[in-house]
Amino acid sequence: MCSLEKRDRLFILKLTGDGEHRLNPNLLDSLRSTINQIRSDPSSSQSVLITTSDGKFFSNGYDLALAESNPSLSVVMDAKLRSLVADLISLPMPTIAAVTGHASAAGCILAMSHDYVLMRRDRGFLYMSELDIELIVPAWFMAVIKGKIGSPAARRDVMLTAAKVTADVGVKMGIVDSAYGSATETVEAAIKLGEEIVQRGGDGHVYGKMRESLLREVLIHTIGEYESGSSVVRSTGSKL
Repeated sequence: MCSLEKRDRLFILKLTGDGEHRLNPNLLDSLRSTINQIRSDPSSSQSVLITTSDGKFFSNGYDLALAESNPSLSVVMDAKLRSLVADLISLPMPTIAAVTGHASAAGCILAMSHDYVLMRRDRGFLYMSELDIELIVPAWFMAVIKGKIGSPAARRDVMLTAAKVTADVGVKMGIVDSAYGSATETVEAAIKLGEEIVQRGGDGHVYGKMRESLLREVLIHTIGEYESGSSVVRSTGSKL
């Protein structure tokens, strides 16, 4: 499922095992529980979260086989991922995705929901596969894409050509912050970046509220209501 390691002011969340890290209800619940554990830590507002994975996949998206066996679980998985993304956006600390393998569809959305995306160049790609597998992308996925990919041409290539974006191409497109030669180098770079951010200081609660405002459109789609005046996010109760 996932593990959590704390190194001083760094929280390292890892999707464990050599599988595809498909986002099924159990894994999504485990990730949300871990994020809540991080949030409740007394040092959270002076810390940084790094999310990474074992194996050749960061995450290969929703568990489509499970959804085919029980179609009602498609709605459950979507709701749980929306909640997880909202949790990441409201978390009172910077977040870094160390993408050490393929991140496809919902797995790509999970990676891009972090503030920084670092990626290995020797294996893996970011891939919004819905066009190829003939699934309509949820509106809230599009809100994440618009909030995270500034170039209209890059958004077109990611969404309307289902481009398999490697690390170096992702850097050129402005999706990936930096690329590295291996999984180990990627995680090491994420740790170094996290330590630099911690050294700069700052109030994580202020940081989190500013991120909420920056990604207002994502929050409207993920939890349904956003009060920009007070920077308070709240659920209407109808979607989660």
